[in-house]
Amino acid sequence: MEKKSILNNKMFLYMTEFFAGMSVMAVELGASRLLAPYFSSSQIVWTIIIGTIMIAMALGNIYGGKAADKDPSPDKLYKRILIAAIWIAAIPVLGKYIIIAISAAVIFAVNSNFLVIAAFATCMIVFVFPLFLLGTVTPSLAKYTTESLDDNGKIIGTLGAFNTVGSIIGTFVPTFVTIPAVGTSITFLIFAGILIALCIAFFVSTGKKVTVKTAAGLIIFVVCLFFGHSTSFAFWENDLTYEGESVYNYLQVKEDPYSVILSTNVLFGVQSIHIKSGELTGMYYDYALAAPYMSGIKEKAAAGEDAEILVLGMGTGTYATQILKYFDNVNVEGVEIDDKITNLAHKYFELPEKVKVTTYDGRAYLAAIDKKYDVIMVDAYQDITIPFQMSSTEFFNMVKDHLNPGGVMVVNMNMYSDDNESTINRYLADTISSVFDNVATVKVTGSTNKELFATDNPEFMSRFAENSKLEGDERLRAMMEVVEDNCVSYEAGSNIMTDDKAPVELLGMRQIDSIIKDEVKYYKEIYKTQGFEGLF
Repeated sequence: MEKKSILNNKMFLYMTEFFAGMSVMAVELGASRLLAPYFSSSQIVWTIIIGTIMIAMALGNIYGGKAADKDPSPDKLYKRILIAAIWIAAIPVLGKYIIIAISAAVIFAVNSNFLVIAAFATCMIVFVFPLFLLGTVTPSLAKYTTESLDDNGKIIGTLGAFNTVGSIIGTFVPTFVTIPAVGTSITFLIFAGILIALCIAFFVSTGKKVTVKTAAGLIIFVVCLFFGHSTSFAFWENDLTYEGESVYNYLQVKEDPYSVILSTNVLFGVQSIHIKSGELTGMYYDYALAAPYMSGIKEKAAAGEDAEILVLGMGTGTYATQILKYFDNVNVEGVEIDDKITNLAHKYFELPEKVKVTTYDGRAYLAAIDKKYDVIMVDAYQDITIPFQMSSTEFFNMVKDHLNPGGVMVVNMNMYSDDNESTINRYLADTISSVFDNVATVKVTGSTNKELFATDNPEFMSRFAENSKLEGDERLRAMMEVVEDNCVSYEAGSNIMTDDKAPVELLGMRQIDSIIKDEVKYYKEIYKTQGFEGLF
């Protein structure tokens, strides 16, 4: 009688399918945000997430079908859902520690493909089991809801529809509502709580007593609520000025007496910086100040004309702020896809209100306007997550079309580079050289960055030398001398990227492997001779 009553309540089973589909997608999107600060948010990481989740769902489908045939009682299905929910709730509490442990083990165990192996291992350990359990839902419910062959097609179709609608909602709600509003950790807890409530409703509706296992699961969930609701990705930091998430990024602001720093989607590194004293940053932004001199902004200012500068990838406006400080008669505007970063720019980084910032994709913005500029700064490349649509010949041709005669494009290439022909910097520089007649690069001292200057004006370096020597600010003039002394003409190769073919993720992954190899070589030697004791 008990089994019959739940079979008669098909709507409840349909809702189970709905919430299971919704939770799978929510966990998938949460996984991408959990992994982004450690492994980036590149297409490679997304591929690993999707692939492992598909593995889990496929195995769950097979097991769920066999289990339902062997024992057609829904009780075991809802116990599996309960276990999955508790596991998902534990991810905000334990996930970051597991990621760090796996990363450390992989770095010392393998010599290549660190990113792929570490991300894959993390997904297998953290996400496969709960999604395997949720994968058992559809075949199990197909068994429980089908009473005869007369209407089994309709019932299976309805189950599929509920699962699909749930998946749609589970895709949009985390991305546009919960993650930006309350963060990744609470998003995991919300959807875990929904699944737990569903299981409790089932057991209560069938007259089941709350078992010791169920009670223990509820206690674990409460513990996860307490320890996981305000978790920090950078759990070793205790003095962050701000840590949060937006639709696009994990955001971290750190402040010291000297500066304010923004990091996005990485736990280390600098995406934007504000020097409180107003001095030069000592970073690539200073080198990029050569571009206005190369484009003839000083001559425009002397003639009483305003120069126009556009920054694609505005961040918190470090470059814009410097331009306004050191150059007269300039109008600076920026494009930044993440409006939360723009808000942080005004709150923590003293971005001048006169700087217009448009919330948009850089390439889409160029396609939508006709305005021309004297300098266009492209600063949209971040670790391995280089947007392919802003690394192709089609994109750089759009930039060129929006430059005034003699205008200069300056590109910050922030990926570690060497003389190998297959580095991401080589591909970018070769692609740019196929569009612009004159390309020069300069290494940024003390960092992995390179600044690239591109223009169709063959006299841009002589113009730079003449104009920079007239600079009244002593420190800026000294910085420009460093750029002049180290800037070299780029000898183009044949590595051209297009909208159809731009393997930026694979090239970036290769470079990250090189960085990790160089960084851990020292520690590997200590480990070989002294073991873990020596490392600690």
